[in-house]
Amino acid sequence: MPRSEHRVHREVVSYVRRSARMNPSQAKAWESHASRLIIPVPQRELSASVHPEAHVDWDAAFGRRAPLAVEIGSGRGEALVALAEQHPDWNLVAFEVFQPAVASTLSRIARHGVENVRIVLANGVEGLDRLFAPHSIIELWTFFPDPWHKPRHHKRRLVSPEFAALVASRLTRDGVWRLATDWSDYAEAMREVLDAAPGLVNPHAGWAPRFAERPVTKYEARGLAAGRAVHDLEYRPVPRVGDLVHRRPHPGPRTEVPL
Repeated sequence: MPRSEHRVHREVVSYVRRSARMNPSQAKAWESHASRLIIPVPQRELSASVHPEAHVDWDAAFGRRAPLAVEIGSGRGEALVALAEQHPDWNLVAFEVFQPAVASTLSRIARHGVENVRIVLANGVEGLDRLFAPHSIIELWTFFPDPWHKPRHHKRRLVSPEFAALVASRLTRDGVWRLATDWSDYAEAMREVLDAAPGLVNPHAGWAPRFAERPVTKYEARGLAAGRAVHDLEYRPVPRVGDLVHRRPHPGPRTEVPL
């Protein structure tokens, strides 16, 4: 697999690995579906890490060749499964480090009967870097990442100049990175970082309209009930010389290419 010059080495992670105790229904879902839907990857010394030499053949993992979309921090899978249903011609890869949430996602996938989702129980930043070739992802979703409120913890926030460079290197020419947060200070920080990112452009020159395909999750509903406004953002790779003027329509599904 080609290696990117945007290699990300971060000792500080943007998540907390919480207790992995599952309730009975989650344990049942894990037993029934994990072997089929969870992609194991080689790890380093940390349980959520991805080994630098890890590799996944995504065509083999899904049993077909199709455009790849990725969600980092999929939680209990509310947005993930809804988007999978709307894009059956895409292969969706989700990264999540909280095992009970993944188990709940497995249950949701089974209830909805979607077949185009696979989950990696690992650090999404390392996964994006090490498991995907440059210019191979049609969409990246980071919805409601941990805001890390305290100033001393801001270095743990997912959106950083280094991560922006990595994302820009992984998106297809007509790819898109969609973000959302209900914390205004984090929204402003995202704008500051991403508007300055040399490989990305904001097609709206400001806040994006709400991504219509994203459902209102329980987490988002709590934020709205607390009076917090949700900010959406959208970034695309900077067009390169020779790119077509006409870009993929919004949201623009792709046609599956059979193996």
